[in-house]
Amino acid sequence: MAKQIKTKQGLINKLRRFPKEIQEHFKHLEPLINDDYPLKVALGYVFFRLELGQNMALYCGVVKLHRANSAVARNAINTHHMTRQKFIELYKTIYDIELPEKARQDLKIAERTRDTVMHGGETTDDRLRNAISLVLEYAIAVNRQLYKKGQIKPFSGSLRGFAGRSKKLDPKISRFMLKGMGFAIS
Repeated sequence: MAKQIKTKQGLINKLRRFPKEIQEHFKHLEPLINDDYPLKVALGYVFFRLELGQNMALYCGVVKLHRANSAVARNAINTHHMTRQKFIELYKTIYDIELPEKARQDLKIAERTRDTVMHGGETTDDRLRNAISLVLEYAIAVNRQLYKKGQIKPFSGSLRGFAGRSKKLDPKISRFMLKGMGFAIS
């Protein structure tokens, strides 16, 4: 597990040391912490942005690496009922690599805190701060891995031009390909 974060200011300081694209992806986190919202609000926000980044990881992979039609890919991602396990499976299928193991294990810790909070349980500010930190660390690890694999950083402020000018597959072929990868496409 990453170094323990003992204060809100410690969490902000850590965020400020992260790569610019992570700061941009989670750009509302610092104001949420500074404006004295409960840390539960900040936790909900980082998990919202986590899910967005994970969806972007899948989308970018199928469009850039597998040349899927972008509109078909966007529809497949947006309409697919995504579970934690299904994300892991699709990630492996699309990229032919496992998620970074340490980051995955750390994310499980953060998910337990998130689940406690979202289901009405109580937890400490210490657990909340550290869960937020672990989500950010996970985002960095995924960005690093996917940048090495295909020059993709799904946790960033902008993905404009990420796929280049490569010719994309026909929408019908893209649909069949995505279905074969495991997306629920009708």
